[in-house]
Amino acid sequence: MTDSAAAGDHAVDRDDRLVILASSVGTVIEWYDFYLYGSLAAIITVQFFSGVNETTGYIFALMAFAAGFAVRPFGAIFFGRLGDLWGRKNTFLVTMLLMGLSTFVVGLLPSYAAIGVAAPAILIAMRLVQGLALGGEYGGAATYVAEHAPPGKRGFYTSFIQITATAGLMLSLLVILGVRTAVGEEAFKDWGWRIPFLVSILLLGVSLWIRLKLAESPAFARMKAEGKGSRTPLKDSFGKWPNLKLVLLALVGLTAGQAVVWYTGQFYALFFLEKTLKVDGPLANILIAIALLLATPFFVFWGWLSDKVGRKPIILTGCLLAALTWFPLFHALTGAANPQLAAATASAPVSVVADPADCAFQFDPVGKTVFDSSCDLAKSYLAKAGVTYANIAAPAGAVAEVRIGDRVASSFDGSALPRPDFTARKTEWEAGLGAALASAGYPAKADSALVNKPMVVAILFLLVMYVTMVYGPIAAALVEMFPTNIRYTSMSLPYHIGNGWFGGFLPTTAFAMVAATGNIYYGLWYPVVVALVTVVVGFLFVRDRKDVDIHA
Repeated sequence: MTDSAAAGDHAVDRDDRLVILASSVGTVIEWYDFYLYGSLAAIITVQFFSGVNETTGYIFALMAFAAGFAVRPFGAIFFGRLGDLWGRKNTFLVTMLLMGLSTFVVGLLPSYAAIGVAAPAILIAMRLVQGLALGGEYGGAATYVAEHAPPGKRGFYTSFIQITATAGLMLSLLVILGVRTAVGEEAFKDWGWRIPFLVSILLLGVSLWIRLKLAESPAFARMKAEGKGSRTPLKDSFGKWPNLKLVLLALVGLTAGQAVVWYTGQFYALFFLEKTLKVDGPLANILIAIALLLATPFFVFWGWLSDKVGRKPIILTGCLLAALTWFPLFHALTGAANPQLAAATASAPVSVVADPADCAFQFDPVGKTVFDSSCDLAKSYLAKAGVTYANIAAPAGAVAEVRIGDRVASSFDGSALPRPDFTARKTEWEAGLGAALASAGYPAKADSALVNKPMVVAILFLLVMYVTMVYGPIAAALVEMFPTNIRYTSMSLPYHIGNGWFGGFLPTTAFAMVAATGNIYYGLWYPVVVALVTVVVGFLFVRDRKDVDIHA
């Protein structure tokens, strides 16, 4: 039966604008809270992971960021079950409260220098709470809005929920930029970074006040009144093959590809600008904020269009276009954002000639290992400098060399040196390598005056346009796949596995791939492969359900 056939049974007893506003505002605040951490990862590394070496500290910071994503599916299971048993409104009030309070705690948390290892431990605990809360929030908000939508407008109505993730990211960037400008860079790094976290308590109060005005979803209320609710939503969602098959198709054929497109187009693009291309942080934030502002209305456009042509064609087309164009777009981004780096890479390519046995995987869980082999010294410096390099195998026992065009800088083996001598030698050697890179045209950081800002914004806009294509219709697509009595649980898990794991681990996975190969673009293979798998599985096995009656 179609929605139009069921239109007479579906009465919306609340003002639709209030429903959309309350659900969207609350979700914006939750995404704002969640993404503050990612936007401030470099500063948080210094504040909370200063007891370990620099490389390990940054890896830990990325892992703590990823920890919030790792637990999102568990939040989806826990709060999804509550949402199907207890109601949509009550559940997403709880998730919002948890998110806001955990963010506020981070703003008050003393640094590593003040309380030692307790600081990163509490920080990670708060990230886990955030992840659990976010795992329950999105499914509730999307389901609530979809169950209020009139026939033929589900894609349009739920597209406003889809704006919230990008709006939350944009809001976090703008607040950070505003505070940075107001207090100055040094003060921001010292204490000003806490202000955006503390502000979240005010935003929480406003959003809770708005959401308390809402009534329960009419579809859920009717289901309860008719006694058709599920007493075992977890078993009914994942313990019975017909529904479990839909969950798996929703994950592989829709959300996995949507997730990597989302994170590549927004978070990885920002990471690439700041960490790889060495663009000044505030400038990178401004450029991506402009692109987000320009592209955000297209979430609603694609949601509206999906009501006409279906969800599946738009989502899969976005995944395919992204996979086919990411490599040329990121190459173009390098030329536009750091032309000196692009020119140096072309005119004086760098390679590390080393015995493979001399090269370690540079991750130290306790932060005590000193990477002092000649290969590790070379790769560590180049990775921190954002320099692309090729790996060339040398004979066993050979001391590593860094070749910069026709220049050769020999590394050294520091394993036999006393620590003070090693430190002094390393400082001297890195200064020499830095000078050699500079003489070959490699900049220490991007010159802001040379950044082609309109071109960078245009490239970022196109990347975000792909995001709007895959993300605008996704809520409606997921809601339509599952029955009312287990909808919250069933749609939340594939969404948060896709976005929490496939998407959330993208920065760390891509960073590891780049570090292992020396190719700054190599990490893009991860989202390319995932997006193409989604295109194939979605095209072959996912059925478009835009006209299904979700109130039956």
